[in-house]
Amino acid sequence: MEPIEIRPRFKRESTLPPAAILTQFKERLREDSGEIRGFVANNHVYMRIPSEEQHFWSPQLNLEVMGDEQGSTIYGVFGPRESVWLMYIFFYTLLGFASLVIMIVGFSQMQLGLSGRILWTLPILALITLFALMTARTGQKLGKDQMNRLYHYYKEVSPAG
Repeated sequence: MEPIEIRPRFKRESTLPPAAILTQFKERLREDSGEIRGFVANNHVYMRIPSEEQHFWSPQLNLEVMGDEQGSTIYGVFGPRESVWLMYIFFYTLLGFASLVIMIVGFSQMQLGLSGRILWTLPILALITLFALMTARTGQKLGKDQMNRLYHYYKEVSPAG
C-alpha cells in the first residue's frame, strides 16, 4: 500500500534567478492556454487543469519560487481545489468536535452512575471518519492522471539546472 500523502510535495533547485523562472512560466501559461491553465502572482505559480476537463477530484499545483545564493529553489505542492479541501477540513473538524462532546457527556454520565450509552456512538463516528479517509484516498487515485499531467507540464516548462 502506498503511503498516504494528503498534499504531495516536491522541491527542485535551479541555477536561474526567480524572475527568470517566473517569466518563463508566465509566458508559457499565456501561450498554452488549452493544455494547462494558471497564473503567476508574486513568487507563486498556480496551475490547474482546464475547467472543461475538471471533475470533483481534479488537483491543482502550486509552486513557490524562492531565491538563494545558487539561484532558486522551487517548492511544489499538489492539492485539491479549495472547495474540496475546505469541505474535508470542515467535515473532520465536525467529527472531532462531535467525538469530544460525546466523550465528555458519556464519561460524565458514567461518573454520575448513569448509563453511558451515548459512548456507543463513538465507533459509528470512527467508521464515518474512516469512510471519509477512504473517499479522500479514492479521490486522489481518480485525480492521479491529472496530477501527473500537471507535474509533467511543470517539468517541461521548468528550466533545467
